[in-house]
Amino acid sequence: MSAPSSRSDQNFTFHLPRSSLKIAGIAFGVGILLFLVVWLNARRNNEFYRADPAQPQADTATLTPLPAPLPAGSGASEMPDARPEAVEQAPELVETAPAPPPQPIAEAAPAEPAPAPAPAAVAPSDQPVPLPGQSPAPDYPAAALRRGESGTVVVRVDVDANGVPLDVRLVQRSGSRDLDRAAQEAVRNWRFQPAQSNGQPMQGSLEIPFDFKPAQ
Repeated sequence: MSAPSSRSDQNFTFHLPRSSLKIAGIAFGVGILLFLVVWLNARRNNEFYRADPAQPQADTATLTPLPAPLPAGSGASEMPDARPEAVEQAPELVETAPAPPPQPIAEAAPAEPAPAPAPAAVAPSDQPVPLPGQSPAPDYPAAALRRGESGTVVVRVDVDANGVPLDVRLVQRSGSRDLDRAAQEAVRNWRFQPAQSNGQPMQGSLEIPFDFKPAQ
């Protein structure tokens, strides 16, 4: 009788359900899609950060060399002298007329003095006329001024052929004896242009009013 063998000759087979296979297939497909998405993003990022190729530099401007300096000589230039040659001209003789002799300076005639102004003439009249400067106004009596007296006095004066008063009398009184007396005394000292008839002086009469008013 043979001994029992220690190794088992039986094979075990594992069977997965179909639902598990579907899940595995979906997971595999999702993994592939994720891989593609990651790979495309990485390539795009590499192209974004890639430096642009250097632009070719513009051609350097060609510099024209300056002309060589002329050699220094003894100071003479090869250019022709542009200055015109001096033309000798014969001097011309110009006859000048002799200057006329100086004329004697006439002395200025002395200025004649201005004529003195003529005194104001008084027109002849058939009545005596008081002479300017010889007929002062009467003084206001101090007593009448203190009392505040005022009024109008009219005097009549008779003047002879020489212009001297002959008589002075009151024609209109002021109501103040002092004012009436002051008017009469003033006219007695006046001088007049006598009245005239046919160009001859004669005696005449004249009435003169005086208005006495104290200053305000």
